[in-house]
Amino acid sequence: MDLFSFIDCANRTQSLSDLFDLLVCSAAAEGFGEVAYGALNYEETVRLTELPMPAIALNFPLDWCKHYFQRKYHEIDPVVRRAAAHSGPFTWDQLLKQKGLQAAERSVIHESREAGLDHGVSVPLFGPSGRIAVLSFASRFADADPVRQTRHLHALACQFHVAFGALSRPVMDNTAIKLSLRERECLKWTADGKSSWDIGIILNISENTINFHLKKAMRKLGTNSRTVAVVKAIRLGLIEIPGLSGSSISEWIDGAD
Repeated sequence: MDLFSFIDCANRTQSLSDLFDLLVCSAAAEGFGEVAYGALNYEETVRLTELPMPAIALNFPLDWCKHYFQRKYHEIDPVVRRAAAHSGPFTWDQLLKQKGLQAAERSVIHESREAGLDHGVSVPLFGPSGRIAVLSFASRFADADPVRQTRHLHALACQFHVAFGALSRPVMDNTAIKLSLRERECLKWTADGKSSWDIGIILNISENTINFHLKKAMRKLGTNSRTVAVVKAIRLGLIEIPGLSGSSISEWIDGAD
């Protein structure tokens, strides 16, 4: 399933379980069908599992999940502990190469591989009020290439995170959100992969003014992420990106923030 199809289906999905199944199906097409979504520093009352926090939704092997939570691995899992230090997606192999990684942290990743999760990619997701979530994709295939799939999985994660938020919280009334012309223009050019400096040149205004408009748009949309602001604006019909293809979405998500 390409990104446009995923966005369209996610926008029409009214069930959290169906939305997660959609994500799993889309990720599995890329060889990464084992998925875990968690809230790292806040309580999410809407969940798809009976597992303790930070888990919200996951389909990792049941034996591994039981072992993981019985041993309280979420307290030493480097994905959980170190996600906030990353501004973008990272592979589990990259974590293992980090200096200062504790032996217990390394053990969690090695044991996950023994449980059949050979390769992993995690995407930190930042929300309002300092909220941090993480979405991890893992593969059961020894020859999977997480680096090659990172951009696509990053795009899926951002789309899922926004759609999940829309379903799990009171419906956001897009009629109550008024974006100015400048705010809409800045978001559209952001979706086109332009930096604040680029947009300033295009609109003939200063880079600081562009950042001001983008921050106002992000505040109105309830996020501190340009990426999520664009996704929400598109989802709510506040901006339209006629020429944005599936690959373009991956590119601007990969380069944003």
